[in-house]
Amino acid sequence: MARILLTDDEEAVRGFVRRALEMDGHDVTPAFDGADALDKLVEADGGFDLLLTDIRMPMMDGIALALAAARDYPSLTILLMTGYADQRERAAGLDALIHDVVTKPFSLDQIRAAVADALGAGAARMTA
Repeated sequence: MARILLTDDEEAVRGFVRRALEMDGHDVTPAFDGADALDKLVEADGGFDLLLTDIRMPMMDGIALALAAARDYPSLTILLMTGYADQRERAAGLDALIHDVVTKPFSLDQIRAAVADALGAGAARMTA
């Protein structure tokens, strides 16, 4: 299955999403904020199929992370998450760089479907 870099500063959300994605057989690497995620992304030389990140986090937020990831690893599929309407609006200008924004709270089925959709779109983009 896919290698996913999961970034969220809330341990409960990170654990919930990680378990959901591992149920589908994905290899999930957790990160606790954008700076941690960027370090892991660089360490793996961009070797992930999907970056799934919360937008609102301390240190480096998900938008800054998405911009850095898209700049350095343009083939990486990026999926954002947020529970804040104003953060979703901030992400609207990133349509060319990100696949979608998932609104929190979400169910296990919703996040698994969003990830499957993003991975499918990423695979289709790579073969086109």
